[in-house]
Amino acid sequence: MTAHFSHPSQQSPTYRRGPTLPSHRLPHLAGQVALPEQAHTGPDRTALERFNAAPAQAAERALLTCCRSLRWAHRVAAHRSYPDLEALLAAADEAAYDLTPADLAEALAGESLAPLPDDAYSAAHTALSAAHAAYESRFGHVFVICLDEVPVEEALDQVLTGIRSRLANDPEEELLLTADELRRLARGRLRRMLGESRHHHRT
Repeated sequence: MTAHFSHPSQQSPTYRRGPTLPSHRLPHLAGQVALPEQAHTGPDRTALERFNAAPAQAAERALLTCCRSLRWAHRVAAHRSYPDLEALLAAADEAAYDLTPADLAEALAGESLAPLPDDAYSAAHTALSAAHAAYESRFGHVFVICLDEVPVEEALDQVLTGIRSRLANDPEEELLLTADELRRLARGRLRRMLGESRHHHRT
């Protein structure tokens, strides 16, 4: 989950976004990108097998929904095929560790807004908007945090606590933390996109 909330319009004159690569470099991706089905492969073709067999461009487009770095997506796609999901996740981690500051800026620029839950109070909107604006003003990029292991009812508090605690970091330390959160986000998204086959699906 990405925590990136818009802040009040009256603050817009002081709003600052850090340097990012041009948005036109990234293809438009409308949500999750499905890997192409291949009729000759049979009904038991797993998601990972389809990913391994997909054309490079299709695989990269799917990967860009997990991390919006072209270099990361290209590298993970180029190292196919993967024998299992854990091998893919390990390769994704390795590629994430090697991202340059420019790659990170590109990935951060591609992170979308995460809406607050419908039952969130206006005070939560105000507090998170203010905290997020302070974070972007200090570090010049959006705040990201992986909440895959956090219960839904605790997510708002976790985001607010995370922003406030990380505001005390120096920029270099925060960039390292941000890179690790992007890596964790990519892992979770990969798991959801290329999870276990239907024969091992857990209900």
